[in-house]
Amino acid sequence: MTKRIWLLNGPNLNLLGQREPHIYGHATLADVEAMCQEVAARHGLELVCHQTNAEHQMIEWLQAARKDAGVVINPAGFSYHHVPVLDALKMVECPIVEVHISNVHRREAEWRSHTITTVAATGVISGLGIEGYRYGIEFLAARIAGTAR
Repeated sequence: MTKRIWLLNGPNLNLLGQREPHIYGHATLADVEAMCQEVAARHGLELVCHQTNAEHQMIEWLQAARKDAGVVINPAGFSYHHVPVLDALKMVECPIVEVHISNVHRREAEWRSHTITTVAATGVISGLGIEGYRYGIEFLAARIAGTAR
């Protein structure tokens, strides 16, 4: 049976490549998903990709993913004040990798470094651009295979 991992993206990431490219780069969300599909396929994993600007939709996907093999999530704006998203993340029983394209600790506004969702994550990747997604999937693949150190 193929193991399923989820790639979930929060608000405004549908405009990746257009929105503030000096911060987030020129790659689109489609580019991210294609890269991640390639990595997942190499490891024999099924990858489910979604993006939403709606909190309730993110919560539904997290509930659906909770017993699967893993979640890579860029909660974006949900990271800061969205307690229902945090609560849904806490219900997820599989490993969670939280990804931020920019280094939230070096951003202009101090509040960006205070992500409430991080407490529910197995690990966090921040500031490595879209490569952070790749590393998140590689980590989950190793964890699933039992080779993570």
